[in-house]
Amino acid sequence: MRFAVPPDDVLARLAALRERDAPTHGGRVLSYVYDSGEPELDELAAAAVRAMQPVNGLDPTTFGSVAALERDLVAFTRDLLGGDDGGEPVVGTVTSGGTESCLLAVKAARDAWLAAHGAEPGAARPRLVAPVTAHAAFQKAAHYFGLALDLVPVRPGGAVAADAVAERLADRPDDVALVVVSAPSYPHAALDPVAEVATVAAARGVPVHVDACIGGMALPFWPGLPPWDLRVPGVTSLSVDLHKYGYAPKGVSMLLHRGRDRQRGQYFATTRWPGYPVVSPTLLGSRSGGPLAAAWAIAQALGRDGFAELAEQARQATDALRAAVGQIDGLRVVGEPTGPLFAVATDESVPTARRVDPHVWADTVANHGWVLQPQPALRQADGTVLPHTTHLTVTPVTARVLDELVPALAAAADAVRGTPRPEASPLVDGGPATVPDSDTAAALLRGLGLDTSRIGETGAGLGPMAPLLAAVEALPAPVAERLLTELLGRLAEPR
Repeated sequence: MRFAVPPDDVLARLAALRERDAPTHGGRVLSYVYDSGEPELDELAAAAVRAMQPVNGLDPTTFGSVAALERDLVAFTRDLLGGDDGGEPVVGTVTSGGTESCLLAVKAARDAWLAAHGAEPGAARPRLVAPVTAHAAFQKAAHYFGLALDLVPVRPGGAVAADAVAERLADRPDDVALVVVSAPSYPHAALDPVAEVATVAAARGVPVHVDACIGGMALPFWPGLPPWDLRVPGVTSLSVDLHKYGYAPKGVSMLLHRGRDRQRGQYFATTRWPGYPVVSPTLLGSRSGGPLAAAWAIAQALGRDGFAELAEQARQATDALRAAVGQIDGLRVVGEPTGPLFAVATDESVPTARRVDPHVWADTVANHGWVLQPQPALRQADGTVLPHTTHLTVTPVTARVLDELVPALAAAADAVRGTPRPEASPLVDGGPATVPDSDTAAALLRGLGLDTSRIGETGAGLGPMAPLLAAVEALPAPVAERLLTELLGRLAEPR
């Protein structure tokens, strides 16, 4: 066959582009990637993906391997997460990631609420009650599926109070389709009081979803935790990502439901067209069998004991890293984090000259070759403010690089101690009060010193993130969201 570009040249081009990415192995990126530190697992996953590469997960009656792998993964995660208690059956679905799992949990709850209330879609608007720290995927779900989003303020450590949820249910429990809690939440690694919230919700007949997307494959092996999974009465669904601490390649997640009828509510089925009958358990139709096969292969190879060993490595690394950050003058760990992640904020108990801004710190750490994740502050509806922070996700491989990482964190703090956070740009301060169009948003980005043309081709990143995060906090939310939309949109535009 005559190729427009020789395949070897195509792969060389791809390799050159990948070299400019942040490294996905070796523990240099403390977000987004989950490195077991075991090359054999990566090779196993790659081989499994290759074996299933041509398979279409759309139709497991044609590709029976899809059904077999999914059955095994459902059984493994169900048993790990307390769904084998002999009560109402726990069933599940493999999805393309945590966002899809969360969307489907909300869709199923909404449809169950509509059926129970005799309402047609669009005729009523049930509520989705969740802490402000619940993953943004639930905001997306409420937006997509037409639910009223009722966000509950959290305490300073990041966990919601069961009493605060009870107050939201007390007056109008009949219009709540679902209550969400996190195990733990992503921003601050706070473990919500799952059992207490489930008790409150069950007393009013309201289902509860536990978002364990980030913690579900690690917390079963974490010592000293209160009940948080499917063992808790009143928990009706749970999401867990297998591409996080299940160490599978992205994207693969699991959504578990207590009860077949509830789970069937996430499906879409139609025979009202002249083609093949369409029955979809997920938002996707055609879907790759590769991530499913990789997750299955890793679960088969590791088993419960293997995951426990990796979780212990992550736990020890997390404890060591938290202790090290806690010793850096001017910084503090937020709350009492649970699992292999935590957030860092300015220690405002020390004099201003000794404080370290977490975003300026993260930008400086990047100069040492490590990637941390800045998070903006949030003013809650009750007037309290969750501070701006920097997030660190810890994996088993982190334990092997602590001797390099800890000095880099300390040196970066020493370099910026007493340096104030960047002020929002004058363009932001006098910027639009209404949602800008594309060109205005692009001009605003340039005013912040952000050049999307630097990404990918040149190997350079956007540059310091502290000014962007300061602008996000200073702008009205709709304007900030449009700004970020423009930023991401322009990254993929042809140049």
